[in-house]
Amino acid sequence: MRWDGNRESDNVEDRRDEGGGGGGPVFGGRSIGIGTIVIALVGGWVLGINPLTILGALSGGSPVQVQQPQGPAHKPPADDKLARFVSTVLADTEDVWRDVFRQGGAQYTDPKLVLFRGATPTACGTGQSAMGPFYCPADQKVYIDLGFYETLKNQLGAPGDFAQAYVIAHEVGHHVQNLLGVLPRVEQLKRGAAPADANRLSVRVELQADCLAGVWAQKARSNFQLEPADIEEALNAASRIGDDTLQKQGQGHVVPESFTHGTSAQRVRWFSTGYERGTLAACDTFDSPI
Repeated sequence: MRWDGNRESDNVEDRRDEGGGGGGPVFGGRSIGIGTIVIALVGGWVLGINPLTILGALSGGSPVQVQQPQGPAHKPPADDKLARFVSTVLADTEDVWRDVFRQGGAQYTDPKLVLFRGATPTACGTGQSAMGPFYCPADQKVYIDLGFYETLKNQLGAPGDFAQAYVIAHEVGHHVQNLLGVLPRVEQLKRGAAPADANRLSVRVELQADCLAGVWAQKARSNFQLEPADIEEALNAASRIGDDTLQKQGQGHVVPESFTHGTSAQRVRWFSTGYERGTLAACDTFDSPI
């Protein structure tokens, strides 16, 4: 993956020097992304808590109202290579999705990407580093502590720069879903649904975001001069964060009705579907077998 010298996004907000926000973590299904898996995995290892208990907490509860930071956003320093990498990937997602939306007769609104450490206020509640990267529909921002990439590499076994790019593309995929009305509709369907049914809806949302990440990857091939090894990095990352894989690692067995993101095989298959077909229509995880 060759990225140095490509356009960087102006939509990156650096809060890493601001300290953590107060309040509790983001609960109530209001933030979406890889984070619920990571807090279950890391929390289960570090705190000795059953990962399923944490996943259950993340699927219920009430949103926390937190004051958003005021004043102008800070840009990351020019000599921060990892921040520049993230900004470059975000810029490419902007270019790709603007074009896709334009071809469909719609206008794409860029999300913001917030870099933080420890904890930070969001419109969905207080985001915490232990949750991993996540997207907040209420403020249309992607949040990431760049330290997560060490977790991705060392604890989850998914190294490589395109594995890191996949993480950003997945979260931006949630933003695309939000703009298309998928997330609001799913939240409506979840209200009053049995926990297992709500989880099944969450799985379809996450697999669709994986597919959208694959669509972006296909269209980003020339800009980043992607090679087969780069795609393998993304597929390995998708495989490493499947619910079944994480539950086996965390507790030695799986509980399928508790899945919220899909199995490793499902995540790989839907990223591959998006990458191979390259269209929004290919990512209909709601009317297709998963």
